[in-house]
Amino acid sequence: MDSSMKVICMLMLLFASVVQASGCYDSIISFGDSLADTGNLLHLLRSNGHFVSSAAAFPYGETFFHRPTGRYSDGRLIIDFIAMDPSSLAAMGIEDPFGSDASLGTQLNWFKEMLQTFCNTPSECKKYLQSSLVFLGEIGGNDYNGAFWQGIPIEEIKPLVPKVIATIASAINEVIEFGAETLVVPGNLPIGCSPSYLTYFMSSNESYYDSKTGCLNWLNEFTEYHNKLLQETLNRLRELHPHVTIIYADYKAAMELYNSPSKFGFNSTISACCGVGGPYNYNSNVGCKVPESSVCEHPSSYVSWDGIHLTEAAYKWIAHGLLKGTYMTPRISDACILKAPTISHCKETMKA
Repeated sequence: MDSSMKVICMLMLLFASVVQASGCYDSIISFGDSLADTGNLLHLLRSNGHFVSSAAAFPYGETFFHRPTGRYSDGRLIIDFIAMDPSSLAAMGIEDPFGSDASLGTQLNWFKEMLQTFCNTPSECKKYLQSSLVFLGEIGGNDYNGAFWQGIPIEEIKPLVPKVIATIASAINEVIEFGAETLVVPGNLPIGCSPSYLTYFMSSNESYYDSKTGCLNWLNEFTEYHNKLLQETLNRLRELHPHVTIIYADYKAAMELYNSPSKFGFNSTISACCGVGGPYNYNSNVGCKVPESSVCEHPSSYVSWDGIHLTEAAYKWIAHGLLKGTYMTPRISDACILKAPTISHCKETMKA
């Protein structure tokens, strides 16, 4: 494996002690899109000679890291606090919105290559994964973005959802086969509250919008459709793998921020902190680039960072809702108790 691939793989595998999960896991292994990417896409694009990601430049990272890290936010992501192949999409007439193959299948290949550096035999790898918390998602957002932003009617996009779910299920089965015993699979965020979607599908028809939040109802209903199918699939996978804990992370935790923004210290929910123009401060031709765009003075009072991704403050509250609230099924603390004896044994084995 060449040095650039090693860098990419290392960034895809985010290893950190899980203090919030009572210290039960030795590491976190994270798969996902830009909502969970801690810098992988940036290195992938650079190594392939593509355009440099906007997340490589200020003001990305300004709040916590005080420099751009490749994270699509002003600071940390949900994963810091705690799918399909491009060819498949092309066959459906959907273009990859970011022009690079960082699909779930590609990430799994990176994972399998990188796993070999942590263990020498299948038995060792299995023990390593038994003591890891695997985050798989969210997955599907970029697939849907590419379709919606190309103007494909929702009636033609809905058949894509079962294909995305099937890809997620296949990845879950594969990771379990390698030895994973605790997985967190998040649903999708409410895209009807995203400034990018609100701008693209702006309408004078007030009935399209939620009168309380200002979000587009029909787009949030699409998200709920994806999440419903995902939960049904996870239930079937639990029956197939009774020894594995599969946790569904319900991103309805995010809707709390839109329904009761002042409770969490937010003054703006559906307007981007960093952007330019229009009622939602979002322009797809400019995005979040200085000096072309303006940056709000207090990102922590905004839910949306750049019109597509969220602020560190929003990610922090969502993570809190997942870890401390009722938005994980089963709760991660329960999974921690169930896995504690196995993980304790694994730790001693790995030390030996």
